[in-house]
Amino acid sequence: MQYRNFGRTGWKVSEVSFGAWQLGGQWGAVDDEESIAALLSAYEQGINFVDTAELYGAGHSEEVIGESLRRWNSDKIYVATKTQPIQWPSPDLDDPQMRGRYPAWYLREQVEASLRRLGVERLDLLQLHCWLRAGIDELDWLETLNALRVEGKIDKIGVSIRDYRPDEGIQLAELGLVDSIQVIFNLFEQRPVNGLFPAAAKTDTAIIDRVAFDSGSLSGLWTADTYDSWEEGSQQKEMFRGERFTETLARVEALKKITSPYYSTLAEAAIKYVLSSPEVSTVIAGMSSSRNIARNVGYSDGEPFPDELRSQLSERGWIRNYYQ
Repeated sequence: MQYRNFGRTGWKVSEVSFGAWQLGGQWGAVDDEESIAALLSAYEQGINFVDTAELYGAGHSEEVIGESLRRWNSDKIYVATKTQPIQWPSPDLDDPQMRGRYPAWYLREQVEASLRRLGVERLDLLQLHCWLRAGIDELDWLETLNALRVEGKIDKIGVSIRDYRPDEGIQLAELGLVDSIQVIFNLFEQRPVNGLFPAAAKTDTAIIDRVAFDSGSLSGLWTADTYDSWEEGSQQKEMFRGERFTETLARVEALKKITSPYYSTLAEAAIKYVLSSPEVSTVIAGMSSSRNIARNVGYSDGEPFPDELRSQLSERGWIRNYYQ
């Protein structure tokens, strides 16, 4: 496992981290003991950064991670969690207001709840699950979080940018108001390299990458029958409904043809493409089994990404939002 600086925090984090959304049960049925075993296996293999949120199973993901921490007695594990706003803005709104979405009383309640579920005295990293550009001027959220830092309830502050809106984090990164910014960046969504990443580099703001596998499509394991195999009501069944699955699969097959001369699997190409940007501190990968974990850990080998492949992939960007 390779490790990277987490921005200006002084942390050294594994460049592949454990994405814990699936532990909450929204991607299909889960067994908590199996989830805990997966987390412990990840820790043993060098993963020291876990990303979760109150939203993931109404806090259940945090509870499972908390139990894994109680059973772990070795090196430090950094846990990044998120708090959702009181009201989510419509994804169609370009500039929703920030003020009032994270009032002080609410943030304090959320922090106390996350501390309790995780079983820790201080949150390593608290991220606002929805960042809005208006937060640059409407700073009540930052005042409260800084107060919680002084009180020892949280250590570092981060935000998660709205789905497929990477430019909303540019000014925040330039000002260096937070320690980290989480953003979607993958073989399809390539725009962060143009504005957000250079801005983050100027202030040494850590970048957390999410959806590196495009919610599963870039794992390269899909077939024409995959959609019908998903549980009714699951996250992926909703995301890739209608013609979405067919179109995505066609684009994935095209990517396989481009990457196959360089990598044995599309998943390897997907992770290494993200890691080839030095601004990325860690890439979140969903993991549920020892096989998944070993595979993802194996991608962290420090090998450079081929320039000629990057050039070919630059023409394969695809902007869309299937979370809507």
